[in-house]
Amino acid sequence: MRLQDLREAEGTKHSRKRRGRGIAGGQGKTGGYGTKGQGARSGRGGKLYFEGGQLPLVNRLPVKRGFNNVNRVEYAVVNLYELNGFEAGTVVDVEMLIAVGLIKSDRRPIKVLAIGDLEQPVTIKAHKFSAAARAKIEAAGGTAVDVA
Repeated sequence: MRLQDLREAEGTKHSRKRRGRGIAGGQGKTGGYGTKGQGARSGRGGKLYFEGGQLPLVNRLPVKRGFNNVNRVEYAVVNLYELNGFEAGTVVDVEMLIAVGLIKSDRRPIKVLAIGDLEQPVTIKAHKFSAAARAKIEAAGGTAVDVA
């Protein structure tokens, strides 16, 4: 097959309506534009979005402000008080958090926040820690390990 052999699929092209070419064409006399008025004139139509003086739909809708950052990273958040259920010396990682039910899946990176206090020393492996959470973990005798 060569480039010159390519053809459009049957039915993709439609011939345009030849308006005002007699009654046999099916679009004779007024040509499908109705009788008189702005829509029947040459250069027909009018201003885009104009609705005859009524407040146009685009003006009636609420204005959407701001934007959605496509590079935003959504974290699965774990608070320090939720980690009190683990025994001292435990290594808490993603698999363990899923098993316990603190997070649903490993699709999102994990961030540990400093809400509440940590009562026993544990080693926590997460993607991110808030500065206050890291300080509280180390104050309790545990370690905060960053996972790449």
